[in-house]
Amino acid sequence: MVSPDRAPDRLEGKYAAMAVCWLLGNGCLFSWNSMLTVVDYYVFLFPQYHPSRILTLVYQPFALITLAILAYHEAKIDTRRRIIFGYILFFASSLLVLVLDLATSGKGGLGTFIGICVISGAFGVADANVQGGMVGDLSFMTSELIQSFLAGLAASGAITSALRLITKAAFENSKDGLRKGARKFEFFLLICSLRKGEKKKDSFYLLSIWLILMTSLFFAVLFFAISSFFEFLCVILYAFVFPKIPIVKYYRNKAASEGSKTVAADLAAGGIQTLSKEEVEKCSERFSNKQLLLQNIDYAIDMFVIYTLTLSIFPGFLSEDTGSHSLGGWYAVVLIAMYNVGDLIGRYIPLLKFFKLESRKYITAATLSRFLLVPAFYFTAKYGDQGWMIMLTSFLGLSNGYLTVCVLTAAPKGYKGPEQNALGNLLVLFLLGGIFAGATLDWLWLIGKGW
Repeated sequence: MVSPDRAPDRLEGKYAAMAVCWLLGNGCLFSWNSMLTVVDYYVFLFPQYHPSRILTLVYQPFALITLAILAYHEAKIDTRRRIIFGYILFFASSLLVLVLDLATSGKGGLGTFIGICVISGAFGVADANVQGGMVGDLSFMTSELIQSFLAGLAASGAITSALRLITKAAFENSKDGLRKGARKFEFFLLICSLRKGEKKKDSFYLLSIWLILMTSLFFAVLFFAISSFFEFLCVILYAFVFPKIPIVKYYRNKAASEGSKTVAADLAAGGIQTLSKEEVEKCSERFSNKQLLLQNIDYAIDMFVIYTLTLSIFPGFLSEDTGSHSLGGWYAVVLIAMYNVGDLIGRYIPLLKFFKLESRKYITAATLSRFLLVPAFYFTAKYGDQGWMIMLTSFLGLSNGYLTVCVLTAAPKGYKGPEQNALGNLLVLFLLGGIFAGATLDWLWLIGKGW
């Protein structure tokens, strides 16, 4: 058994662990980001239900309540089972999106929208299991691992945005693009009913419409087919690869020696003999969740404020309230893509120590300064052109990613493994609380617009 009292001369497998963490982060939000990235597709299918806002509001209560329960009982929950369950739920829910889309032939309607909302809620439950569990688990390891996981979260958004841009470009020559893909089935049925008595020479025209339909449905399910693959890959990586990486085994063993009960199954999966129950009890003294929260209330508020502001603008405002511009139907897609790219870049900036904020006061000041973005977005949408809006959106993503990494890597320092795990869960709880508050405040942009 590796001695928990001293760090190994070389932390073997560091870069392999970083790569796996990046992939695990990617899988954590790939399904949800797929839903957000094709939000203009859902806006077309369900225009009367405001899906860009409703889906987020459905997602967040499930995520928030689930994580609140898990964070409260964190010290007694098997992290391995929790995270694997989350990835399996992501995988199953992504498959259900495919089944629903194919079963309804890409048509809208209240029943279909309710089905999408149920799946959105399942994504929220899965997110609470995975994101809280992973951040807590990585909080007692080297900061590069949690940074890689957080970068993977952002990368999922950037990748889905890139796929969305490609598929939209592919459909630009077929009627009105992917946004109308779901309506082509109805159009096909209409053509068939009108042309029953016409000559067979028109059958080629009908075949062309059918081919457009099939292509449209193919691209409509592409995102969630890729999502399903990522989620299945994450189940394999976390269950069989991650526990066996030397650096991961070292930090988990160290956490176990400090009284952590949540890592026993992962240590066993990595082939390490865990401490006896009596030995764990001897070193299980730690700060309570309440004490940890009070000691880090500024970090918790920072996380809440960061995501409250971000989600009050993204994606609802960006997809519905930006007016008409020369980019036309591309506008919302480009804005969401620029946010995701900015978020990804921002999560890598703290790797440069010169640019990393570690002072609690400076982090809080930077977080509060982002409130200036609210009037900036309002006046830019009203008076500015699309270039300024794209720049603002990029900065929104950049600052969101940067501050997230700064908070989650700075807060756990100085605590024992079990305390770092608990603090990681608490900070993610405030993160999700901020997302829910932001998604709720996002409705304020609709004041004076018929709602």
